Amino acid sequence: MEFVLNGGAVDVPDDGMSLLDVLRERLGIHSAKDGCSPQGQCGCCTVLVDGQPRVACVTPARRVAGREVTTIEGLEPARRDAMADAFTEHGASQCGFCTPGILMRLSALSANATKEKIDQALLAHLCRCTGWQTIEEATRALLSHPGDKPPPGGAPAEVATSARPRTGGAQRRAELEGGVAQRVGPEVALGGGGFAEDTAPPEALVAVPTSDGGWATGETLAEARKNAGKVQGRRTTIVPTHPLDVPEGNWDVTLRTTWVEPAYLEPDASWCLPGGEPASPLANGGAFGGKANSIAPQAAKRLAEEHQRPVRVVLSREDTVRLGPKRPPIAAGINRDGTGVIRVVRTPGIADAIHAVAPKLVVEEIDVAGPPTSSAIRAAGWAEAAVLLAAVNGRAEVTAPNGARAEATIATDGTVTVHVSAGRPLDTTILRSYCIGATHMAIGWVTSEGIAVDEEGRPHDLTIRSFGILRAKDMPHVEVRIDEDDDREPINGSDAVFAAVAAAAWLDRGLPTDWPTERGRTP
Repeated sequence: MEFVLNGGAVDVPDDGMSLLDVLRERLGIHSAKDGCSPQGQCGCCTVLVDGQPRVACVTPARRVAGREVTTIEGLEPARRDAMADAFTEHGASQCGFCTPGILMRLSALSANATKEKIDQALLAHLCRCTGWQTIEEATRALLSHPGDKPPPGGAPAEVATSARPRTGGAQRRAELEGGVAQRVGPEVALGGGGFAEDTAPPEALVAVPTSDGGWATGETLAEARKNAGKVQGRRTTIVPTHPLDVPEGNWDVTLRTTWVEPAYLEPDASWCLPGGEPASPLANGGAFGGKANSIAPQAAKRLAEEHQRPVRVVLSREDTVRLGPKRPPIAAGINRDGTGVIRVVRTPGIADAIHAVAPKLVVEEIDVAGPPTSSAIRAAGWAEAAVLLAAVNGRAEVTAPNGARAEATIATDGTVTVHVSAGRPLDTTILRSYCIGATHMAIGWVTSEGIAVDEEGRPHDLTIRSFGILRAKDMPHVEVRIDEDDDREPINGSDAVFAAVAAAAWLDRGLPTDWPTERGRTP
């Protein structure tokens, strides 16, 4: 089968693969990312087919026979570099996993596209890091500087992205906010964040989980998934429920949360050589703590020894939901003096996290049938406790265990204003980006996020759109005020923002007991 890829003819076997599989497995094009394949719901694999955006994971490769396919490598270089620069200068790319697909779709917009047109384009995408606002800002700036005009930041469009790295302060701030070593620069926006799935040796055997807890292998990802014999998961009709009851008592404020998926966009992956050390599944992002104990690295190491060849381990979106840790659900009652009881699904370290900000709360850990939980998930335990204290005080002010401070308010028009103090800012663009991203996650946590889990503890919401992540069009405007004269050592600030915004969103909605507060989830 022949088609044109980035201006050159290619010839590949017509063996039933998707266009995404052909690009990544046959042709070594790794800018198109596999975030949900084959669900077609995250937009990370977006490419252009005859100039129009197309989600590659649900496009059979044979449908592009004789047609022209363009990936981010095939865009006009000056325009591609201007886009990457703009995303970097506005903090519109953090881990960089979703941005290549977003850039491909935005590249098809006309120069006079309105905010509504941008929002409409972004409906095909999910981003867990940025909170959308910086993406829209970068896009509007790009559209206002078409052709060879300078992109935001003042660099001419023809300057190569590799010549414009961010400062060391930007990288250090990103590492503080993301919790792991991170790269910051235009190459990250173009998908060059060093993800394990992209850096594995091309000759590596591919391994994927099976339904019985084992591993199926194949020479390609498509073959391994076929050998695993699993059926594609779908969104369930089961309604998310709350696994814990509020403690009995006459409380001033009560709260129940449900199972929440971390929903990082890059599924767990690792690879290993025989006798070597496995590649980290974290790559250019911390996955909000969700990959702290990923099964992928050790599986890659063991399988490489067993097969005596490089092995690449890849989890599907459904695998990450079934096997990955969730935010521990809680049910709590609290009084205005800070006393109360908080019940939480049994999770190592969770009681200490709660007591770090609310020492008067009695913690009751309850054994519940359900998916694994982890106290490594973003601000798990202490954010819930901080939200409860803020609620009884009637003001969304939070001091995190690390000393970072944040305050959040929500105006009548929905605008969220955040004030954060996190030591020396180092790079205000990066800190602002992470604070907007934390705002996005916090509002979703309160209003829309949650997955259905049955009585046996099995997750039933297995598609990424079923998690309730806020779309670009649902995200309110965010104003971030940063204490730039803070002379303390720099510390993570976005987790404090996450807790403060969650408190503000809950106060704004009148403190209903059950989260998510809006049962109808985003489609």
